[in-house]
Formats: sequence, C-alpha cells, structure tokens
Amino acid sequence: MAKYFGTDGFRGEANKNLTVDHAFKVGRFLGWYYSQGKNDKCRIVIGKDTRRSSYMFEYALAAGITASGADAYLLHVTTTPSVAYVTKTDDFDCGIMISASHNPFYDNGIKVMNGKGEKLNDETIKKIEEYIDGDPDSIPLATGENIGRTVDYAAGRNRYIGFLISLATRSFKNMKVALDCSNGSASSIAKCVFDALGAETHVINNTPDGTNINNGCGSTHPEALQKYVVESGCDIGFAYDGDADRCFAVAHDGKLINGDLILYICGKYLKSKGQLTCNTVVTTIMSNIGLYKAFDAEGISYEKTAVGDKYVYENMAANGFKLGGEESGHIIFGKYASTGDGILTSLMIMEVVLESKMKLAELAAPVTIYPQLLKNVRVTDKKLAMEDEDVLAAVKKVEEALGDNGRILVRGSGTEPLVRVMVEAETDSVCKKYVDEVSEVIVNKGYAV
Repeated sequence: MAKYFGTDGFRGEANKNLTVDHAFKVGRFLGWYYSQGKNDKCRIVIGKDTRRSSYMFEYALAAGITASGADAYLLHVTTTPSVAYVTKTDDFDCGIMISASHNPFYDNGIKVMNGKGEKLNDETIKKIEEYIDGDPDSIPLATGENIGRTVDYAAGRNRYIGFLISLATRSFKNMKVALDCSNGSASSIAKCVFDALGAETHVINNTPDGTNINNGCGSTHPEALQKYVVESGCDIGFAYDGDADRCFAVAHDGKLINGDLILYICGKYLKSKGQLTCNTVVTTIMSNIGLYKAFDAEGISYEKTAVGDKYVYENMAANGFKLGGEESGHIIFGKYASTGDGILTSLMIMEVVLESKMKLAELAAPVTIYPQLLKNVRVTDKKLAMEDEDVLAAVKKVEEALGDNGRILVRGSGTEPLVRVMVEAETDSVCKKYVDEVSEVIVNKGYAV
C-alpha cells in the first residue's frame, strides 16, 4: 500500500498530514517527471474545489511545477471530471485536482491524472512518494528562461460545459429540476448546463464560503434535497459531492436513487438500445445484493471489483465495458469519460426519464434494496484480525445461514486501522444479529483497540 496516496489521491487534513510542503514537492516532481524526453514545454492543468485550503494548495502546486520548468494552467474552481476531460482533450501532460471529495472542509487532497485523464498507475505514485521522502535537490531547479509560467485557463472549463450540453439528446423544457451543489465544485457548472438545456432549474447549497462544502448537504446528506423536491413539486433532483464526481438522484416523491439504482436504470436502458457492451455492468463488492438480483432478472451480467472507482475504471478499460460504478454515486460512462462524473450522470438519467416517459421512481421500482448494516471495528492489526481462524469460521457460519438471501463482507479499511463488517439481509434485525456476532469474535480475540 502507498504511504501517502490512496485509491483517490493524496488526502489528509490541510496543514497537518497534507501540507503545502507536500503539495510543492508533488508539483516539483510532476513538473520534472513529465518534462523528461519532451522538446517543448511540459503543460500541467490544475483544478480545485471550494475549500479554503484549495487556494493555498493551488499556489503551492503551481510553484513546484513552474520551479521544475513546466507550465501550470489554472482552471480555478471546477469539477474533478472536468479536469480529466480537459487533460485529455487539450493534450496536457498531466492533470491535478485539488479536492477531498465528500470529506469535511478541513480535509483536502491532491488527485493526479495522466495525459489520458486516468488516475496514475502505482509505479508513478511510488516515484512521487520516494521524492517526497527523499532529497529535494535530486530534481534540478529551472533557471532563467527555463522557469515555467502560470496561465489562466478558465476557457478549458467553459469547453467542458459545452461538452456536457452537447451530450443531451433532447430538450429539458417543462422539466422542473432541483440541484444540490453541496457548496462545492458543481456550483460553478451545474446550473448553467441545465439552464442551457431548457430546464426550470432550482438550486440549493450553491453559495460556497470555503468552510460549508459538504456540510449537511450534497450526495452524502441528501435529506435536504429530498425535502426540497417534494415541497417544491420538482420532477427530479440531483445531489453532487464536493468535487462533483458523484451523483445521487431524487425522484418526484422524494425517493432516493443511489448509485446502485442508477446503474440498474442506466444499464437496463443501454441494454434496450443495444449499447451495453458485452451486456455487462461493472460494480464493486459493496453493491447491494438487490442490484444483482435485479440484473439477473433482466439478463444483465456484472463484474465485481475492489472498492474505488479507480478499480471500476481499470476493469472497464481492460474489457471494453461502457458502464460501471459504485453505490456511493461514482458512475462511469466509458463512452464519454474516464472517471465518475456527477453532472454527466444527471444528463444520462434525464435521457432515460425523457425517452421512457416514466417517473424516476417507476424506473427504479424493480430493484429491492436489501437492508445493510456496516460496523467499523478499530483494531491493532487488520491482517491478523481478518485471517484469524475463529473470525473466518464466524464469517463462514454467517454465509451459510444467509444463503442466497443475503451476504456478509469483512474487509480492511484502505486508510485507517479498521476492519469493516458489513451484512445485507432481508431485515434490519438479521443484519444486526450477524454483524454483532462477527464483531464480537474480533473483540473477544483481543484485536480491538
């Protein structure tokens, strides 16, 4: 496992375990690394979300990049998928997004993409980390005319907005749409896209102040949008996270449509159009058993990857699949994007609703989402706890008891000393019973902190 970078970049509390010094060194390395073997200037594009610390990290990254002789292009406040899009279409060597996604404002992160707008491979991440912990003078400073420059590149964000608008197959006229922008990146993009497509657009949580991103709003707290949609008589609503790479939808009756339901709705639609490559949708191991039962009923195949849209995309790219995602709302439409894109997901859902002439709640109705309970057990050693014979025996006992009517998943956190025990079953009481049984074994064996 990498020391600083997880499945979604280098993340931590600003100026505690993610500092401006880290950002400067990441910029220094990337500016140098992507300049190797080039005859012309290396070009790196940077976007950021609305956290107060994002401006600080933007300047630190730009300073590191230009100190290594590359040029830094600033998209300013924008979404993660827009950085991926601009990186690829405008031939940048590398793209950087400054965001901690759905985390509180005091956290931040550095997401790095290659020239194709894809998340970096492990080999490159290892080299970045080695430089962070190594000799800063191992990379030379540019001098004279070789020092890089910083370029305002807001035009790139505008091209991304145009790209989104171009994807709509029909007008949104007479559709009353609510958007929850989570006081984050979507605030700079989402409304103008829906307005341009003719929707009667209503927006909440669209006034970022640097500290209110994800605060009781957005895809991690969709209750406010659910209430707003019902009380305002909206046809549909969409909630994004801080950097707008996730999306949850809300039906006219307030029903929450999470990532699993979105995969079902869009997968079934693409299959009906003959556009679901290999008749397969890529999911993660955290998708609900109810989704798989619904896919089975529709004759749709599925793949399961580790948790993280990085792994979903890798599976899609390796096999040519065009649809994949996570329950959390990271949905990847491989025909158009290399990463989860909340606003793009909204447009695809609108296409299904408008063409089918059905309410969103009706489209999701065939899926019965099984109750799920997740318990985090803080432990001294994740590996030892999960490989313990008694823990494995307890898990196997639950698997046999649940049979085809549920499942248990025990996995270690990728970033914390936690063992996550998750059970899905037909009732909440059954979930609690089996989660408690396995958790108690972990505690009784002395692994819990």
